[in-house]
Amino acid sequence: MKSIKTTLILLIMGTLVSCNQQNSAHKADEKMNDIQFHLEQFADLKIMRYQVPGIEDLSLKQKQFIYHLSEAAISGRDIMFDQNCKHNLLVRRTMEEILKNYKGDRTSEDFQKMVVYLKRIWFSNGIHHHYSADKFFPGTSEAYFADLVKNSEGAHFSTNEGENLDAFIARVSPIIFDPSIAPKRVNQEEGVDLLLTSAENYYEGVSQDEADAFYAAMKDPNDKTPISYGLNSKLVKENGKIVEKVYSANGMYADAIKQIVYHLENAVVFAENENQKAYVQTLIEYYKTGDLKLWDEYSIAWAMDLDSRVDFVNGFIENYGDPIGIKASFESIVNFKDLKASHRSDLLAQNAQYFEDNSPIDNRFKKEEVKGVSSKVIVAAMLAGDCYPSTPIGINLPNADWIRANHGSKSVTIENITYAYNQAALGNGFLEEFSYSPQDIEWEHKYGFMSDNLHTDMHECLGHAAGQLLPGTDPGALKNYGSALEEARAELFALYCMMDQKIVDLGILPNLDAAKTAYLGYIRNGAMQQFARVKLGDNIEQAHMRSRKLIADWCIEKGKDENVIERIVKDGKTYFVVNDYEKLRGLFGELLAEVQRIKSEGDFEAGKNLIENYAVKIDRKLHEEVLDRYGKLNIAPYGGFVNPLYTLVYENGSIVDIKVEYKADYTEQNLYYSDKYSFLPTYN
Repeated sequence: MKSIKTTLILLIMGTLVSCNQQNSAHKADEKMNDIQFHLEQFADLKIMRYQVPGIEDLSLKQKQFIYHLSEAAISGRDIMFDQNCKHNLLVRRTMEEILKNYKGDRTSEDFQKMVVYLKRIWFSNGIHHHYSADKFFPGTSEAYFADLVKNSEGAHFSTNEGENLDAFIARVSPIIFDPSIAPKRVNQEEGVDLLLTSAENYYEGVSQDEADAFYAAMKDPNDKTPISYGLNSKLVKENGKIVEKVYSANGMYADAIKQIVYHLENAVVFAENENQKAYVQTLIEYYKTGDLKLWDEYSIAWAMDLDSRVDFVNGFIENYGDPIGIKASFESIVNFKDLKASHRSDLLAQNAQYFEDNSPIDNRFKKEEVKGVSSKVIVAAMLAGDCYPSTPIGINLPNADWIRANHGSKSVTIENITYAYNQAALGNGFLEEFSYSPQDIEWEHKYGFMSDNLHTDMHECLGHAAGQLLPGTDPGALKNYGSALEEARAELFALYCMMDQKIVDLGILPNLDAAKTAYLGYIRNGAMQQFARVKLGDNIEQAHMRSRKLIADWCIEKGKDENVIERIVKDGKTYFVVNDYEKLRGLFGELLAEVQRIKSEGDFEAGKNLIENYAVKIDRKLHEEVLDRYGKLNIAPYGGFVNPLYTLVYENGSIVDIKVEYKADYTEQNLYYSDKYSFLPTYN
């Protein structure tokens, strides 16, 4: 199983919420709606704030658990920066020192460009775009950068021993300005060595063939419960020999991991029950040792914990940042269950076997017994690592196929994040610009919020949990195409099943028009709208975008003879219209069956052909049109969040409450995090 994180698509879709669609928890607490959701916009990014409704109803013990888990989450911040590129901490710290200490004209256009550059670094956890993985630049000159450094009196730059400012500038400036240095964080181009041409910091001096051979030699094809080889390490070549540097309290990233352990040890005291306490202790031991068997033990116990109200994700989990899909980035989300909103997801989990049995995939690939599938709606309380500031709207974990098959998985939809996205998108004109008919807009207003949340629920709870590998199939057989194919598989399962009458009979959707709303929006987004996120002339490389384009373009092509999806040009603008929703559902099912076969059999060539033929290339003329139409709306295509601030409240020397504040702005929060949570050396 590749990574299971669903990226935010609500902002690019411009979903609007009608008053009667809003989550009841938000409506019940009027004072929570006083917060400002949209904070600022720069480059192609929008910064928002999310609220944490219901936290005031938790017990003091639960609040303290959240507080310490949040501290553990933020303590891993530097790890994410270093994993993305070995130069990231150097550049971030240099720019932060300039921002705090520069004595020149801080109102000039050049200085403001450098401020935006630093804000982009914070957003992307490094010097490469968080979505496209391309290196971005300040838009100023190297001479101006030198002036910034020299006129930042009192700054503490990361100089080497005996290095003066001129030498420091000469070392750092090319990293920032030279396009040939670390040009791409993750390269997915066909026919090149993906590791030697990527700037990610999971490998050093190791070719793709060498890495493949190194991990292939470790695997036992007869092992039915394999660890996730290489998940928590860097692979390097030292003196001609390839070795792993394991992330642990005694290994790589030790200083940050010790802080994570410290806060987890503080947190475990407030665990809600003995089972939760036990798996937090297992996680602590895993961090201390780096033993991946302990990670599996923790993952199993975590997935089976359905009783705790407060929950969290913390670890090296998703492998999107590794071009060959082995190594994982640090991430953490602290959360608690939304008891009222979870009724929808509970119904899905209870009926998981029905949807498995009635899916269009070959019976050989179906699970005879769907085990341990659980689903809930959560309130995010803290975002960190690869989930900050850009965060998922849904998660399904653990990732290991054998754990999912034998023990089950836990699926969540983060509804306070989707709510914040919708509030920030109200009235932006996006829906009206790309919808063909008034009915499309009416359906979106009426059903959009509920159908989007249901699609996320089904993607995570049912899609990723569905199907199984054939005996002997290597979980990593699809290599660099695995992530996009896995996301496509989960998307297709959700799309196919949400048009089942069972969804209406269960009371999850009021009628099938709500599902049709999701179908139309999905095709519109995959075939056109999402191109607003891609620079003109570039290919699509991000896994979620590839999966959406694969599905949309494949269905457009296969349904062409029956005009299932029609491309209409009106007044010089392109629109995609679904003419037959039942036949589109049939196409979703047909493609789902093939993608499941590819995964279950480990058919690399078939998977490669699907991705390369349907998911990568963008028609330039359509791309130009989308960028032009989107640009006139002045909407940032990407969004991220600032976190709440949690403060311990004391009375007579005892903690009596946890105060939640929504006051920090984007710059203030990032400078605070860099000051308080910078535990790693500049180079690791």
